[in-house]
Amino acid sequence: MRHRSITVILSIGIGLAAIMLVSGSGRFHFPDNHQGYEPEQPIAFSHRLHAGEMGISCHYCHSAAEDSRHAGIPAVNTCMNCHRFVPATSGAIRAEEEAANEQGRDIQRVISPEIKKVYEAAAVDPENDFAPLADKLARPIPWVKVHNLPSFVYFDHRAHVNSGVDCQTCHGAVENMERIRQVESLSMGWCVNCHRDVNENGVNGNHVHASVDCDVCHH
Repeated sequence: MRHRSITVILSIGIGLAAIMLVSGSGRFHFPDNHQGYEPEQPIAFSHRLHAGEMGISCHYCHSAAEDSRHAGIPAVNTCMNCHRFVPATSGAIRAEEEAANEQGRDIQRVISPEIKKVYEAAAVDPENDFAPLADKLARPIPWVKVHNLPSFVYFDHRAHVNSGVDCQTCHGAVENMERIRQVESLSMGWCVNCHRDVNENGVNGNHVHASVDCDVCHH
């Protein structure tokens, strides 16, 4: 009986260790901790380029963050606001201009493969003044969500954004990322420690009262 109990305890311990070990990283994570998650996206959107080099505000694409629980994923029309006029990277356009000058020919329109995917999702023809395609319908770009909280957790973006919390506090330095990854654990302990810290030190100079009551997030 004693040997059986030891076997059961060891089996449970090994099972928990296997669950907590993130394959290939050598780091231990609790279940539902997706820290480091960096999925490939349907379009190679560079936050480093858009939010970093170009300085586009997070709220331009994630416009619901101030008014909704969810920050929102931009509609393809939001992408088209800019990419109707920007069909390729500046480097690709310069390369075509230089090649055309060297070859003594007219400059050809350059459309990058990734931006072409935006046009396909919008169902427009970039060669015909972006006229709608008669045989296709616009469709959402199937972005892969990176930051996922358990279904039993209530999180409200507007409460945090309107209190002055920077996007980078939870999402990391997105302006330096080519592809978005989850930087923080987003665990209950991590959130509670953050709430305790801002209650003591404030948020960007503002005094706040961030609740640490269980019912606020688990009601």
